[in-house]
Amino acid sequence: MAPVSDPVTTAPHDPAPRITGSRTFARAFADMRLGWSQRELWLILGLQDIKQKYRRSVIGPFWITIATGVMATALGLLYSLILDQDLAYFLPYLTVGLIIWGLIQGAIVDGSEVFIANEGLIKQLPAPLSVHVYRLVWRQVLLLAHNLIIYVILLAVFWTSLDLGWSSLLAIPAMLLLIVNAVWVTMLFGIVSTRFRDIAPLLGSMTQLLFYVTPIVWTTKVFADRPGAAERAKLAEINPLFHYLEIVRAPMLGETAAAYHWYIVLGLTVVGWAAALLAMRKYRARVPYWV
Repeated sequence: MAPVSDPVTTAPHDPAPRITGSRTFARAFADMRLGWSQRELWLILGLQDIKQKYRRSVIGPFWITIATGVMATALGLLYSLILDQDLAYFLPYLTVGLIIWGLIQGAIVDGSEVFIANEGLIKQLPAPLSVHVYRLVWRQVLLLAHNLIIYVILLAVFWTSLDLGWSSLLAIPAMLLLIVNAVWVTMLFGIVSTRFRDIAPLLGSMTQLLFYVTPIVWTTKVFADRPGAAERAKLAEINPLFHYLEIVRAPMLGETAAAYHWYIVLGLTVVGWAAALLAMRKYRARVPYWV
């Protein structure tokens, strides 16, 4: 069945159809609103993705929790010795970083292939493109919820070491802000990667590199007492992912994230959504022809 899209007009020898009346922000917003109104569809599909992946497994999606917990424990024990860090502080720091990083990595890597992976549905199901974006982000939120079980266990073990208070509730709006950013990241990278197929593997390699240059398995506090090292540690703040991590991780560890982290994340949110909406405006109707 041919893809359902906006009216198309073609001129002789055109390499691709020209979509008339579709390159407007109104159409882009309408796609997102209609996709959100069909949340019963993408909620079920996202849940089905998790079930399908772990079908016939005894403990099912809790393998996600076990894998993340084992990795966090192993890396925490190793790097706390290498970096001479207090395990009661460093293990929760590393674990929360890994949990949040899972959402960020999923939005970038899986998001870059969101439309490619749903080629069949896009060509046969007359649904808004945003349905596939919401479906992927919902799936990442479900994975995040499974990994948050590890955080609950950490609270039980290191409760006396973590100075949790009412300010820790800031982790909730920070997490919601992270999910809002995951939507535009998935939408923007999904469109670009569908048009240029080299982008997806490039993003995968860059995300792996960013994992090591982002303070996850190491902390900027290591350099605080070293002469001249404190200034070099500030280079980590050039990495925008550091600020996304900090607004969530700090309150979850009983710390207060500096206000400038929030300002930077809010600024990046506005810029990112503007770029994603522009991409939706210009190329939304062409995606079915690119997949």
